[in-house]
Amino acid sequence: MGRQSEIDRREAGNRLHMGRRRALAAVLVAVFLAGCSGDEADEYSAADTSAGQTVSVSVPDLSDVARQGGELFTANCSECHGPTAGGSSQGPPLVHEIYEPGHHADFSFVRAVETGSPQHHWNFGDMEPVPGLSPEDLNKVICYVRELQYANGIFTAPAGLAACEV
Repeated sequence: MGRQSEIDRREAGNRLHMGRRRALAAVLVAVFLAGCSGDEADEYSAADTSAGQTVSVSVPDLSDVARQGGELFTANCSECHGPTAGGSSQGPPLVHEIYEPGHHADFSFVRAVETGSPQHHWNFGDMEPVPGLSPEDLNKVICYVRELQYANGIFTAPAGLAACEV
């Protein structure tokens, strides 16, 4: 009985230690991303949104994954970001150089959907989390946005379409 108690206590300590390490890693990632997504005084500076900035988006022939993502985008994101991610009076265009993969990686979209996003780059206020999307659904939405960006010249490296490789 004494030996089993010692083993149980050691396993509980190991689980607690792992939980603390994961929490610390999550905090470090959040701090890093917050630092990366601050207001830059460069090519990514905030756009004027006084009249609800939108961009014209050309919709290409989409892959099956992106088509599914487009349906999810329409149901969950288009109210603020417009029907083809070109923006609206309530949210910024995602088919914009600010959101190219080198500046806002796919994880930035995941984080914004799961935890919300403080206002930066634009003057629409904070973005609230978007509940109800599974990781697979979210990947499809990212694929949709990335295919739109690629087709509209936001980026040219096919590596930016990684979310579309299921």
